[in-house]
Amino acid sequence: MDEDCLYLNIWTPAKSPDEKLPVYVWYFGGGLQVGYPSEMEFYGERIARRGVVVVTINYRLNVFGFLCHPEITSESPEAPANFGHLDQQVATRWVKRNIAAFGGDLDNITIGGQSAGGGSVMAQLTSPQNEGLFQRAIVMSGVFTNMYPGTRTPRFLRSLSEAEQEGVKFFEYLGVSSLREARQIPAPELMRKALAYNGFWVTVTDGVFNVGNSFDLFIRNKRHMVPVMMGHTSSEFFSVPQAETVEEFRQLAVEMFGEDADTFLELCNARSGDLVEMKRRASASCAWTPLYYYNFDAEIPGWDNPGTFHLVDLCFFFETLAKCWRPFVGKEIPGWRQVL
Repeated sequence: MDEDCLYLNIWTPAKSPDEKLPVYVWYFGGGLQVGYPSEMEFYGERIARRGVVVVTINYRLNVFGFLCHPEITSESPEAPANFGHLDQQVATRWVKRNIAAFGGDLDNITIGGQSAGGGSVMAQLTSPQNEGLFQRAIVMSGVFTNMYPGTRTPRFLRSLSEAEQEGVKFFEYLGVSSLREARQIPAPELMRKALAYNGFWVTVTDGVFNVGNSFDLFIRNKRHMVPVMMGHTSSEFFSVPQAETVEEFRQLAVEMFGEDADTFLELCNARSGDLVEMKRRASASCAWTPLYYYNFDAEIPGWDNPGTFHLVDLCFFFETLAKCWRPFVGKEIPGWRQVL
């Protein structure tokens, strides 16, 4: 993305002239297919009142952000894919260079996001291009992995060759034979055709911006070693060991963790013999230091008894509960901003 095309929202708190404030850069979610930074729950005023400069950014989505094609790779081998993530990167670099003019500390930048925005944070955390770009990160509901055998999760990563072939098929669907012809299609028409095509355009391992599965890289510490806060809501993305008995659970631990099986079983309180409790403990995500971890488990009101569903934490994080139709009465969630 050219910086002239950047779209940012910036909230700046009142401060003394010489004070440098921490900066929070927000990547919205939406499966990398939909969304925008001015959604009502992303209003940054309340966080800014706490002494943080808040920046919400836009980035390309869907076919505009993640389409690949052999001609694109040939034309731009230094940036053949992941244009949506590169937009995030360009916007964060702009913040790094310019945020001092808004009272922000360019050496105290936290990037954060939820769902695909959280997955985007993981992608930025593990991109070799981002050394020194940010100092902290928050990943909300953004870790997607098959932790245990038999668990199905959304697929948000493709190889470059696989994505290129999908791009070839899409060009055939469009009725074009070259990148030049495809670029002549007006954007609204291209969007309509992309929706009708029903493609799912995601992060690509291109060997440049993205060098592999971000979760796998993260747990091997092949990432930018900055403090990270991550977590999920308690009613989403369950990854539970497929075991019907305590003995099956123990055997799974040996198969997965080998000589570390006893440590895993101890963390799961296997001595209790309570299989339900063991699975509950095993289903919690884990990560390596430096790390803050949370499990968001607020009581969410409403006639539908929704539980703590995916996305519900956003109104708490941004303190925009008044914009939601649910009859909230107010509940403090401590520790959310300790990483800033």
